[in-house]
Amino acid sequence: MGTPMVSVLVVDDQVLIRAGLAALIRAAPGLDVVGEAATGQEAVELAAALRPDVVLMDIRMPGMNGLAATERILAAGGERAPKILILTVFDIDEYVYTALRLGAGGFLLKDTPPERLIAAIHTVAAGDVLLVPNAVKRLVEAFADAPKVAPPEVPDLALLTKRETEVLQAVGRAMSNREIADRLLVSEATVKTHLNRLMAKLNLSSRAQAVVLAYECGLVKPRRAGA
Repeated sequence: MGTPMVSVLVVDDQVLIRAGLAALIRAAPGLDVVGEAATGQEAVELAAALRPDVVLMDIRMPGMNGLAATERILAAGGERAPKILILTVFDIDEYVYTALRLGAGGFLLKDTPPERLIAAIHTVAAGDVLLVPNAVKRLVEAFADAPKVAPPEVPDLALLTKRETEVLQAVGRAMSNREIADRLLVSEATVKTHLNRLMAKLNLSSRAQAVVLAYECGLVKPRRAGA
């Protein structure tokens, strides 16, 4: 049996960008565009009807923006919610930061090369860890201390074992599983087990969300300008 196709919902209010993304994804091996949405509301409706593996989500749209759409899609999907991959013009963007807090799997700039976009879709669909680069760390450091409107309830870190807390702290520092394994003198498989357990305990849906939490709970401190 071959590798299952990854189904993708493309969301962008600009028709040419949306059509270009859809054509690019359709031409890539292993990917299938199951729908296109021009608004956040359409994205919510199509995500519920089509149950894609990945939603490629424009963040800034008129009406219901990508942030609100992300929140609704993740809430409605529960454990079977699609992975959300945010597309943005600016890498330091409070909208993107909030989307990561809500559980989006990662983000890419709209000028990302096609091959990296395709690789990112496969990565986030697989629930892999490679989509949290230092760019996410920079983004979180920029907004972790900013006042927030109706912040989500912060999970209780007392639920974690000492080793799980160490893994969460390392994830917050944008370390890969291999780097964490080397630091803690354990195997990568052990790191992945600790990560899966801590994410389940804290009800986290993405590694990027874990990075945000590590900062907001004080496990990792934002760097100060000039520091």
